[in-house]
Amino acid sequence: YRHNFGHVKIPQDLDVPPALGQTKITPPWWYKPTSSTTEAPEDPVTNCRDFLNERMQVSWRLKGEYVQIKLSAVLREDQYMAFGLSGEEGRANMVGGDVVVAYYNADNKTFHADDYFMSATSQCDGHNGVCPDVRIGGKNDVILISGERKNGVTSVTYKRPLQTNEMINDRTIPLDRETSVIAAIGPLNSRREANAHAIPDKSEEDMKIDFNAVDDHSCVSSLTDVPEDPSLKPWTPAVITQATMFTARIGPTGGKRGYSAITGYPSWGHAWYINDLLIPELYVERGQKYTFVVEGGDDPTKSSRYHPFYITDSPEGGYGQRTESEQRRQRVFAGVNVDSEGYPFPSAAGRYCEWVPKTIDRSSESVTFEDYMKTLKLDCQSGEPAYLNWTVAQETPDLVYYQSYSQSNVGWQIHVVNPGDSLKNVREKQKKNSGHSLRGCSHRSALYSTIFVVVYFMLAR
Repeated sequence: YRHNFGHVKIPQDLDVPPALGQTKITPPWWYKPTSSTTEAPEDPVTNCRDFLNERMQVSWRLKGEYVQIKLSAVLREDQYMAFGLSGEEGRANMVGGDVVVAYYNADNKTFHADDYFMSATSQCDGHNGVCPDVRIGGKNDVILISGERKNGVTSVTYKRPLQTNEMINDRTIPLDRETSVIAAIGPLNSRREANAHAIPDKSEEDMKIDFNAVDDHSCVSSLTDVPEDPSLKPWTPAVITQATMFTARIGPTGGKRGYSAITGYPSWGHAWYINDLLIPELYVERGQKYTFVVEGGDDPTKSSRYHPFYITDSPEGGYGQRTESEQRRQRVFAGVNVDSEGYPFPSAAGRYCEWVPKTIDRSSESVTFEDYMKTLKLDCQSGEPAYLNWTVAQETPDLVYYQSYSQSNVGWQIHVVNPGDSLKNVREKQKKNSGHSLRGCSHRSALYSTIFVVVYFMLAR
């Protein structure tokens, strides 16, 4: 007896893949690609290397088609540690690097391990820069296993596949040879993403690891014995008053004495230099017209050298990399226009001029910013500057910010006052805002800023 209860016709040229487990390619649903996923128990690791002058330790062992890695370092709760494959074999290179960024979230007491690809030494703008894979069309191929904070040391254990099916964002870990690796420690930004690290906090020399090794254990010190970083006195915050013309160029943030010490915010390594001063506080009057000569870059394909200038109420800026809902929460006072279809675009993007070190960065050795400026030189590309004219409206808030359209945490404060405001009124307004506007400043730095303002208003009488 025969009866056809249904049939399927299979084409002769059908490309049928081999069964799972017979290739090194693992389908995306074969594991859980989220940093909140944990596995237990944690297997002991047999290999260990010191990084960053013995301030960070990396332990690893091979587990089938995965490598299990444990990162340990002395971290603050607002810092991350990163480790992975160098972007170039034979040297420590961020660009092209495939790394994992691990950190502790104190708000919800969770540990995280996120897959990153670094296409440029700049903030992630959703397309280029130091980006989590999930922000640039990929996925997090890292599986978190465990995390611990004890005696100031943060440890995060995770595993990642030797090979994924992401050809651009992920690199294959070789097992037949040593491969160049990189490591870093740095601050997290407001999105809890990796921000720029200080120069001593990254790999400088080529270091190689054989991920197939056994008993490659050269860690000799305990991280609990790592001395604390010496505190460096912040530079006195600069203040500009009675000026109506400003130049806006890019320069280094000044390490631990500069941007972050003054503002309390993390930086990416670049900051605005207004009239050749590092992020000075500007004082402007309502009803007065001001001109900014902008030389922050006009080529959007070079993300690390593209900083259109704009004025906003956001202390972080970065309007161009925000979502539409985030943009609606920012007020923009100058530097952003809207095209015929309703899309915003920057209006003050000029040629690129940057203050760069003559040799190496000497911010830690420079007691004053004036000393530091002597170690820099101005490097300008061909082209023309952009001009931004801003007439301060009467309804402008007392505190706004000059920022970079493309990246966060590049600029600082503009204090808006009324013509003829008395010194008493201005100081009372500053006192109300001092909890935020002087965030991160030392008391002495805040005092110096106040002295500048006092002198200005005494001279203006």
